[in-house]
Amino acid sequence: MRYDIIPDKNSIELRDLCATKKFSPSTPVSSSHCPLMPEKHHLINAKTIAQMKPGVMLINTSSGQLIDTKAAIEGIKSGIVGYLGIDVYEQEEHIFFKDLSDTVIQDDTFQLLQSFQNVLITSHQAFFTKEALNDIASTTLSNITDFEQGKLLQNEVKLPEKVLTKA
Repeated sequence: MRYDIIPDKNSIELRDLCATKKFSPSTPVSSSHCPLMPEKHHLINAKTIAQMKPGVMLINTSSGQLIDTKAAIEGIKSGIVGYLGIDVYEQEEHIFFKDLSDTVIQDDTFQLLQSFQNVLITSHQAFFTKEALNDIASTTLSNITDFEQGKLLQNEVKLPEKVLTKA
């Protein structure tokens, strides 16, 4: 079962596409694969978790802010969430990509998550495959070559004019 805010008619015929954001109480796994947009902030929350099958495996590799972490913790405690796998965390900017090995992490919510045996946190490692790294390297080298040769830049990021004039 899946939900898409912009349904593709071809996909509807090929897959179980839900017309609503409701979660099926019979689905054993819920996996999020979507970018963060305002309407998706805390897409997984106390209300949606309550609709899930008890013991559900909840996976998020998209954006930490898709899941209301405190609601997920309550779901774990109640048994509705049987397993939680997250490659992203709602407050990750304070924790991920830093060496905190000689520090006491001050984020109590994160510490609590780590204490559960049925929670796996991978801190942005889900992408870390040989194929992904090859694609990143290939795209980067292609961008550099195109820039050096004065070609159209396929991945150019253009800043709004007012951002450029502030400096």
